[in-house]
Amino acid sequence: MNWVAVAGTLAALCSTISFVPQAWRFVRTRDTGAISPLTYSLTVTGFALWTAYGVGLGEWPLIVTNSVCFVLSAFILTMTLLPRAKKESVADTIDPAP
Repeated sequence: MNWVAVAGTLAALCSTISFVPQAWRFVRTRDTGAISPLTYSLTVTGFALWTAYGVGLGEWPLIVTNSVCFVLSAFILTMTLLPRAKKESVADTIDPAP
C-alpha cells in the first residue's frame, strides 16, 4: 500500500469516527445545547456535496466515507433541531438507560 492510500484511509477513518462521540454524547446526555445548528447545517451540506462529487467521479471511497459522515452529522443536526420531547423519544429508542 502506498502512502497516498494510507493517508486516504486514515483521513476517511478520522472523518468518519469524529462524529461518533458527539452522536453518542447526545444519546447518553440528551443535551444538544452546545451544538451550533448553523455549523452542522454547513457540515451536512458539505458531506452531501462530497458524496455527490464522489458519485460523479465514481469513487467509492469518497462515496462511502462521506455518506457515513453525512448520516452521522445529519443525525446530530436533526436532534439539535427537534423539540425536547422528540429528542428524548429518539434517545430512549437508541439507548433506554439514560
